[in-house]
Amino acid sequence: SATHTMGSNEMKANSCVGPETKETPLYDPELLKGLDWQSMKCMKDGVSSDNPGPGFVVRPLQLSDYDKGFLELLGHLTKIGDITKEEFEARFKAMKSCPGHYYVTVVEDLDKGKIVATATLAVELKFIRQCAKRGRLEDVVVNEDYRGRQLGKLIVSTITLLAKVVNCYKIGLDCADKVKLFYNSFGYSGEKGNDSTMII
Repeated sequence: SATHTMGSNEMKANSCVGPETKETPLYDPELLKGLDWQSMKCMKDGVSSDNPGPGFVVRPLQLSDYDKGFLELLGHLTKIGDITKEEFEARFKAMKSCPGHYYVTVVEDLDKGKIVATATLAVELKFIRQCAKRGRLEDVVVNEDYRGRQLGKLIVSTITLLAKVVNCYKIGLDCADKVKLFYNSFGYSGEKGNDSTMII
């Protein structure tokens, strides 16, 4: 009979990373190394999470990102509210206390110390498919001043590949009709019976 054993990537996803500091990552950054970028044909010029372009780095969210414009960036996507640093840190710690569920990932402009793109992989635990995991791609946004540099493709590709690394059997997202072609380029397709949802 099929049994579920914890693989090395799941152990990484559930690991703690030393004493907490402002630079403590939300999840293990080692998970972003060695993603299978050969499968992402939409990327040009060898751009990947390991090679995002001069002056950029792709990494997990950190506590210090409150001061690097993370919430302001999310404000380009939807209403955020007036979140204090204490509220941000409390939510960060709550997410971190549930390892393997929240993979908020950012692109930082190192020259400016500014978060310029982000997306989140949220992982749902299921009983179906031998206690499988399903991922959701959420909160995708790129700073308007940085568009045209493949950062949208980069952050979506990173989350899509990360979902495979942490053993999600499926990843889905909700989107408007006008951006469906964009997500098609990563292999996402419409979910039968649900016009707004795409899956891969």
